[in-house]
Amino acid sequence: MPMNHTRPATGIPTRRLILVLAMLSAFAPFATDMYLPGFAQMAQAFQTDNGHIESTLSAFFLGLALGQALYGPLIDRFGRRALLLIGVALFVAATLGCLLSRDIGVFTGFRVLQAIGGCAGMIIGRAIVNDLFEPIESARVLSSLLMLMTLAPLVAPLLGGWILVLAGWQAIFVFMLVFALLCGVLVWRYVPETMPAKLRTPLKLSQVLRTYATLCRRPAFIAPAIVGGLAQACMFAFITGSPFVFMGLFGVSEQQYGWLFALNAVGIIVGAQANRIGLRRWPVQKLLGAALCLNLAASLALVASAHTTHLAVLMIPLWFTIASLGFIGGNAAAIAMANTGANGGSGSALIGTLQFGCAFLISSVVATAQNGTAYPMALAMAAASLMATALWFGTARLRRTGA
Repeated sequence: MPMNHTRPATGIPTRRLILVLAMLSAFAPFATDMYLPGFAQMAQAFQTDNGHIESTLSAFFLGLALGQALYGPLIDRFGRRALLLIGVALFVAATLGCLLSRDIGVFTGFRVLQAIGGCAGMIIGRAIVNDLFEPIESARVLSSLLMLMTLAPLVAPLLGGWILVLAGWQAIFVFMLVFALLCGVLVWRYVPETMPAKLRTPLKLSQVLRTYATLCRRPAFIAPAIVGGLAQACMFAFITGSPFVFMGLFGVSEQQYGWLFALNAVGIIVGAQANRIGLRRWPVQKLLGAALCLNLAASLALVASAHTTHLAVLMIPLWFTIASLGFIGGNAAAIAMANTGANGGSGSALIGTLQFGCAFLISSVVATAQNGTAYPMALAMAAASLMATALWFGTARLRRTGA
């Protein structure tokens, strides 16, 4: 059941809080999407092959998954604000380490730490929204967050491509460093503590494991959490496979790749905005089910067009597959978070762990299955969508009864 407690006042305008939380949520898109055009340049700088450079992306996803599980029980015990500041500080330190690295193994290690620090904004942001808003409003706020944070993948490849041409791949990490420092200042000034001390839970390993076990046995939570993770894996398959598909297969330049990536990111913004409007008329569950059907149909059409030699033919179903995620992400998270009870932090952590665990697996599959065609990316997206849709509709009765 949803948690029924008095919502604390933030002391700041809601729009400002959403903007700051959206900037924090952009850490991961910036850290993954900005350096995609620079893979070839980085391989030359580290004197290694493209496979090792691609592994730094999978390592980042692994760090995101680990970090989510780590923060959950900590923010339920110590609150939101302090750990948010610690996460930003870790991201800053790890980004500096990436800049100074000269060995690909060391660089990959710092990428894991960078991810652990960067995921604080995502998980704690969801928990803050859950602290402050009731479920319906929470879905609207999460959709607004998704729409704003999508500006990051919208501009990141474009910005990364231009920085790459003007100053080299290391300048991309300088930008990340400056952005993180700015976010740290904004958190210090504008983000209050939203979890009262009386609601915090003791930090005991046995209790943590029991909390996660309880959430996993709760169909109303675990089903939408897994559905959201599987559906969002479509985006991570696209992120991993698109550099080869666009630049390697269709021969576009680094700057053109940025524009194509941004075009797909616009789809998420359109979907998230449409979702906010739709929530005024239809239940969250109904919108999520419809979006999953659209995602599945579009991803199957993407597989059917994966053999094409015309980029435009591939882009149409790809755009609709990505656009449908603007509906799925916020709604699935809101439904799951509304059923966390008194364990909002742990619930948010489990959602993130599932999401980026799926990202790690699917990015690894796309990279290892590369066969010189668009099929690895397309099939991975369709498989994730099929599993998400089947799980959502297949667990409808369990979610209603709570069995």
